[in-house]
This record gives sequence, structure tokens and C-alpha cells, in this order.
Amino acid sequence: MVRVYIGGCLFFLAAICPGVHFQRNDSSAQAVSHSELTFEAHIEQPVLQPSEAAPPIGTYMLKSPAGKPCIKVTMGAEYIVLEKKRSWYFNLEPSRVMSSGYCGEDAAVLCLTLLGNAARLQFTFRKEKDIFFVTNLTARVSPLPVCQGCANKTYSGSVAHDKLFAAADGQSFKCKSENVLLTSSELRIKLVPLQMQAFSVPKGQYGKEVECWADFNKWVIAISIGAIVVTFFLIVVLTFLFIRDHHRHSYDRL
Repeated sequence: MVRVYIGGCLFFLAAICPGVHFQRNDSSAQAVSHSELTFEAHIEQPVLQPSEAAPPIGTYMLKSPAGKPCIKVTMGAEYIVLEKKRSWYFNLEPSRVMSSGYCGEDAAVLCLTLLGNAARLQFTFRKEKDIFFVTNLTARVSPLPVCQGCANKTYSGSVAHDKLFAAADGQSFKCKSENVLLTSSELRIKLVPLQMQAFSVPKGQYGKEVECWADFNKWVIAISIGAIVVTFFLIVVLTFLFIRDHHRHSYDRL
């Protein structure tokens, strides 16, 4: 990760991510006003890697100006860039991310940004009746060039979905399986694992978990395989007993 120290960078972040306040990425973070932000900041320019590694897991919580938790997300996030006909990887490091956004009654935004906007991941939440979900995910990364002589390039894209990662109000969406989202022809976002809750996050704790289809299908497949194995074992045992009993009756007749 290449760092270039600058001043006033956080005001730039305020302009690109809609929101009313910035917060640190830990459960004790409190809402702060723009006037309280320090001028010491630095740009984190991502370095794309040729091989994939499991992304570090971070928990991001956004609170209202009154200090009430309204969004909580726990996940590992990986950018997958297609360049020079091959895939390159960059993992979002939670300790280097600034959280911002806003919380409304039925709309909310969580924006995760490396200082200087070298990488950004933004979730737009909506609530309809008693269901919350993500309506839009946007991603952007401006890494160092992957080769000498290559030009600087920014990769960006978005995913618009009717009801992505949906769960009932007061509950949390959880998925241990990989969620790979195609934001553009050159950029994919992998979220693994993923747990999120929006609008109602009592005491900053996750509510009842709503399992994703991928995890549910894995569980069903495991149960089905187990049932097949047990059935096969019973067939073998019953066949053995039948043959043994048949031979015994044959000896008795003799």
C-alpha cells in the first residue's frame, strides 16, 4: 500500500460520499462533525495482487448524530479487477477505512472509503414496511498500474438490485458463502463472509439471523448426501440379512 500524506483530504471525502458524519471502524466510535475532523490524512493507493487471499473481516457501524446505531455490517471485501486479460486482487483493510453515510427513516447509506478515495464501497439501503434491503452497491478503486509503463486507471461500477441482502426489520442478513457481484466488465466485488443489519440495530447488536440461499442450499445438500449414505447403508445391511436368512432356510430344508 502506497501512502502519500496530504492535508484536508477528509473534506474531499465528505463531498463524494453522501452523509452527515464520519466514524471510526469500531463499536466505540461516536459521530463527529466536520469541524472536529483532523487535517492530517493520507492517500492509500491500492496495490493489485496477482494471487487471491482471504480478505480480512471488519465490522463497520454507523450511528445517527444522536448516537443511535442504524447500520452494522461485518464482512470481508475483495476487489477483483480484470486487466491485461487476467484477474488482479485487492482486499479492503478495515483499519484503513473511513466510514461515513447517513440514516433516514426509510433510506440509509454506508460508504467505506480509503482516505483520498483511492478505493470506495458504498451500500444504499431502503426499508419497505418491515423489510430492509440493499438497493444499490457502488464500487470504485484507483490502484497503482499493474505494469511498468501502464497508465493510471480507475475501475468502477455498480449493482442495482430490487431487494439485495433482504431481512426483516430487527433481524440481520447473514451469509457465510461467497457473494460475488459483477459491477462492470472490469470490476467484481466479493463479500465473504457477510452479515448486515440496517435501520433498527438495538444496542448495536445483531438480531435474529436470516440465512442466505447459498448457505441454506449447502445445508440441504449436506442433509441430502447424509440421507443417501444412510439409505445406502441400510440397503446393504438389509440385503446382507436377507441373503443370510435365505441361506439359513436352505440349510434347514437340507
